[in-house]
Amino acid sequence: MTTEDKKVIITIDDVDYTEDQLSDAAKACINHINSLDQKIASAQFNLTQLQVGREAFMARLKGELDEAAD
Repeated sequence: MTTEDKKVIITIDDVDYTEDQLSDAAKACINHINSLDQKIASAQFNLTQLQVGREAFMARLKGELDEAAD
């Protein structure tokens, strides 16, 4: 079996489909969903960075306030 003979299987709600079973509109939806999943993952990664950065600055601020109180 060559690579060209292998069909891509797409599973949606536990039902398997081959790419040739899907309409162009369904394929477009799948492409949008994949793109959105990537963007969500990136946004979550960025949010984690922002939260950790905020925590670091809060810790630095508390250190500054403690030094000023001494």
